[in-house]
Amino acid sequence: MVLDLKMSRIWCILFLGGWLALSQGTDNPGAIIKLDIGTIDHAVSTAVAESDILQKMAKEATKKKPNIKPIKGISGVKVKDIRPPVITLTLLPGKGLFMAVLIRMTIAGKSFIGGNLEITVASNLTANNKLLKDALGTPKFSSENCHFSLVSVKTNLPSSMLPKVLNKFLDNTLQKMLPGLLCPAVDAVLDLVNAKLSAMTSEISLGTAGTLQYALLNQPTTNETFIQLDLKTVLHQKEGDEIDLPTDELPLTSLPPKKEAATQLILSANFLSAELQVMQESFSLDITDNMVLGLPPLVTSMLGTVIPEIAGALPPSQPLVIAMREAKPPLVTITPEAGFVHFFNTAEFLVSPSGSAPESLFVLDVHSDLKARFVVKEEKLCISLALDSLAEMALASSSIGTFDVLPLKGVLANIIHVAYMPSINEALQGGIPLPNLLGIKYQQAEISMSENALVLNVPVAEA
Repeated sequence: MVLDLKMSRIWCILFLGGWLALSQGTDNPGAIIKLDIGTIDHAVSTAVAESDILQKMAKEATKKKPNIKPIKGISGVKVKDIRPPVITLTLLPGKGLFMAVLIRMTIAGKSFIGGNLEITVASNLTANNKLLKDALGTPKFSSENCHFSLVSVKTNLPSSMLPKVLNKFLDNTLQKMLPGLLCPAVDAVLDLVNAKLSAMTSEISLGTAGTLQYALLNQPTTNETFIQLDLKTVLHQKEGDEIDLPTDELPLTSLPPKKEAATQLILSANFLSAELQVMQESFSLDITDNMVLGLPPLVTSMLGTVIPEIAGALPPSQPLVIAMREAKPPLVTITPEAGFVHFFNTAEFLVSPSGSAPESLFVLDVHSDLKARFVVKEEKLCISLALDSLAEMALASSSIGTFDVLPLKGVLANIIHVAYMPSINEALQGGIPLPNLLGIKYQQAEISMSENALVLNVPVAEA
């Protein structure tokens, strides 16, 4: 009985350990964004510049309100001028974003003595803002603890009139009305920024291959210099089936340090592998003689010359077709030195007599190592591939008997280089859409490689 109990505990531990390993493997981010404070500052400044929120709020402050008594001695109050706000952002580690907004405005009216009255006010709005993950996986700023304080007040009234009139104005209007009307401006600005953030989770079409969607995997984390967003990369094939990230490959273990004044996008090799898996159907190609100009003709006699031992089993001088098909999904591997895409194909050699259905001669299992070059075009990551080597080649099946495939390796490598690689690169021309986040211009990114990841450092745009 005791032995059975011990065995039960052992099996429970083994099962739980396996489940945890599986669940942790599926929670690895496909991409990581380290948002520089400068990128956030630019987005906030742009949101303010693209709207007239503060102007509307300031003008609202001068309108008559049912619960606010008019100010004795001052009439026709209106905002004469409001200057562009000075916005200062600071990251609060573990908390979020601190925002300070300096607002300068001139309020004009008529004084009781009939002259023009001008009061120039400088005020500070401060608020703590948390960046959270909503139910849809969208990053969203939320404002809390907004405070209002007057920095300076200047008027053109004679100094003898300052105490009574100005104090009345400050007490009844500025100190009471402006906080309730200008603090919502912070929320309004954040709403505009949140609208830019929400674009990141929109489903993106990958043409006829399927769709891609980015979403937050975890709650954002904040340190002294950036906010980190761990992203799920949800890929669906055109039939609607979701592509899981490979779990048998190494996840992102150590992240590269973020460069100063740059937002960093890290794309895992697993995500890039899954992206190519969505496009797998477009990598099929039937190679015929007219595609391999400059190489020996694709006819049976060529095969007989390269592999004399099968010459007697081949029909004489018949055209060949080489059907390249993906046997399993492509695999992306990245080191600091180089990036590779590994293709696992079957290469079926068929004889194709005129007017007759093609007949299979033999099938090869082919593992090709393709060197990858990464560039950003039109805000998409584009990959171009070049054959580095045929890492493995083996006979999978044959209708003409077994033979040594090694003499065929050089010929097939040349055919893949001349005919197959252009077809693959054409299929890759559409590129991989990058996260649409706060107007980041990936076109300006400096691209480098890290262990199991591609790194894009995007310089912060000038506000």
